[in-house]
Amino acid sequence: MQIIARDYRTAAPIEITINGEIIEKITAIDSTQALPFVAPGLFDLQINGYGGIWFSDENLTVEQVLKTLEQHFQHGITHLFPTLITNSQEALEHGFSVVRKACEQEQWADKMVLGCHLEGPYISSEDGPRGAHPIDHVRKCSWEEVDALQRASGDRIRLVTLAPESEGAAEFIRQTVNSNITISIGHTAATADQIAAAVEAGATLSTHLGNGAHGTLRRHPNYIWDQLGEKRLSASIISDGHHLPASVVRSIFYAKGLEKTILTCDASGLAGCPPGEYDYHGGRFEVLAEGPIVIAGQRQLLAGSGVQTDVCVAKMIEMTGCTLEQAWTMATTNPARVNGVKCASLTVGAQADLTLFDHSPETHELKINSTIAQGKRVFDSESAKN
Repeated sequence: MQIIARDYRTAAPIEITINGEIIEKITAIDSTQALPFVAPGLFDLQINGYGGIWFSDENLTVEQVLKTLEQHFQHGITHLFPTLITNSQEALEHGFSVVRKACEQEQWADKMVLGCHLEGPYISSEDGPRGAHPIDHVRKCSWEEVDALQRASGDRIRLVTLAPESEGAAEFIRQTVNSNITISIGHTAATADQIAAAVEAGATLSTHLGNGAHGTLRRHPNYIWDQLGEKRLSASIISDGHHLPASVVRSIFYAKGLEKTILTCDASGLAGCPPGEYDYHGGRFEVLAEGPIVIAGQRQLLAGSGVQTDVCVAKMIEMTGCTLEQAWTMATTNPARVNGVKCASLTVGAQADLTLFDHSPETHELKINSTIAQGKRVFDSESAKN
């Protein structure tokens, strides 16, 4: 396969030769054509589902997992962490087991799923920090539970989000990190000392910093400042244009710097669904016509995003003025590094996981034209219209 496009880093025209699943050659060329950009496929470490399907669903099936994964190709995503949120141990074991079976059934799915993310259940029980997580299943840290979940997943759990104030957190963090699982701080109302203890124990990331928090905080100190000012913590942010104001996105980006800022869409299982109210897991949620997904009955508490990583990349550029290359790095290389996994790259010898797209600096829109995964074209916008 031959691809002619503009390198997302330089905008220079290049020709990419793909042999099987591998990028065999990248050659600079002269061209006056209006070419799309080409970049590595996106990697998101926090995706809860899509189109009404949640990875946390206690009735999840292999077919649903495969359908949900495949739908992300249209957004230029070639790698992700299926994310399971606070639930009963039985439901979590079921979910991770089904993800494992899907990966064992289809090789493309196994290569797409770089790991799994357990978000909760060891989080704050307080309204605000708990977010949309069901309070009935919030509980103290348990390595025995995570060990059982890891076995169910086939050793795919690579990231756990917890609150440092959860009972037994410090020892749990040490044991989890020693088992090659990244610990992220999130859905927390922790004190400065509790956050410091978590970092000393091995936490290296903040989950969607600025969200999963009280609606009103004392100006300082508070758990957002404590994480923002901790240089050992990277920070993921939901740069969808709804979860955080542009000033907050800029502040986190400027404080953390390029290497320690990570973009995530934190897509809800209701992402891709039409506006309206939906029931899930005993909760009532609403997809608003203007885009956000909220806990039904109010407009402040969000319940995951309704858009995907491609939108977050475009919004990040719009809100911060960063370059296309920088935004793409925050949605590929950075999340892979903090979790110790290998994502796509536009380099000779790498697996051919590529996204071709148009990006307008004027309208700040990013349009996915096609996606290539493991050397095969898995999405084409023109074919999708027919």
